[in-house]
Amino acid sequence: MTEHVEMVNRTGTLRRACAGGDAAAIRDAADHLDALLTPHAQAEEAGLFTVLGELDEFAATIDRLIDEHRRIDDLLAAVRTDPATFAGFETLLRDHFDREENGLFPASAIELADGAWERVHELTPPAA
Repeated sequence: MTEHVEMVNRTGTLRRACAGGDAAAIRDAADHLDALLTPHAQAEEAGLFTVLGELDEFAATIDRLIDEHRRIDDLLAAVRTDPATFAGFETLLRDHFDREENGLFPASAIELADGAWERVHELTPPAA
């Protein structure tokens, strides 16, 4: 969740760049945010999402969160060339984090046994 806080903070930098209308500042802020988002999403999908997705009761939720990762990527790409798309990007990103932090993460803490957590850690790529 600390990564989510850092990404939300970085989103503020992108918001200010979009408000200022400086194309170079927008690209720079989007690049910095993308450098956080991409490895974070890859790690979630490789580890926690893989293990939870094997449980029937989580499969649909995991599919939705993976789809949101793709939509977040697409919207961030759109913000680079059209700052007017920023509001949609920020809303989706914050809603996505909320679903993870207040739904998936607490449920996984209850649902997964120790052996499953070991598997999550084994599947999750190391931080760069």
